[in-house]
Amino acid sequence: MRHRVSGRRLGRSSSHQKAMFRSLAAALITHEHIETTDARAKELRRVTDRLVTLGKKGTLHARRQAYKFLNDHQLVQKLFDEIAPRFSDRPGGYTRLIKSRIRFADQAPMTFVRFVDSAMTDKSAAKEEISETAAPSTVEEQVKAGVEEELQASSSEAETVDEVPAEVETPAETEVEAAAAEVSEEEAQAENLEVAEDAVEAEKSETEK
Repeated sequence: MRHRVSGRRLGRSSSHQKAMFRSLAAALITHEHIETTDARAKELRRVTDRLVTLGKKGTLHARRQAYKFLNDHQLVQKLFDEIAPRFSDRPGGYTRLIKSRIRFADQAPMTFVRFVDSAMTDKSAAKEEISETAAPSTVEEQVKAGVEEELQASSSEAETVDEVPAEVETPAETEVEAAAAEVSEEEAQAENLEVAEDAVEAEKSETEK
């Protein structure tokens, strides 16, 4: 009979259980919220509450006890310096379990585990805002959204057509214009020379007379 035997075996040996809860506790301290099966979450709550209690003590011996379980100095530092001070006025119940879904593969009930005052509420609010601005779900809303996008695209195309860009002269066009200007100057000089020669000939004829 199972009298006075606490905890769940979870179909694992004692060493496997210790390694599993060490990794789950490390993930919870790092990210402050994780998702796991319901049975694991209920057992993880016992482990994390004891670790937070050690963090509230803040003594060297408590740090050594926490390091003995976590085996990571950075996690111990975050536990004692960031997480434990939040619960200085709270006597217990540092974690919260929220049932999330049923896992498709094996129909196992899944649960969110997070600290009571973690910033998951802000992230959930951001997710709600994103879901509100997300694509419509019904067919009618999708059709309306597609029609609105087409109208906006057609209006933007019409605006771009109305705004005709200014003509930009290419280097070839500028070279042709410069050559034409030089030819016209040469023709004007030739005409001036012809006029001057005619005037000189007229003066000579008058003097001979």
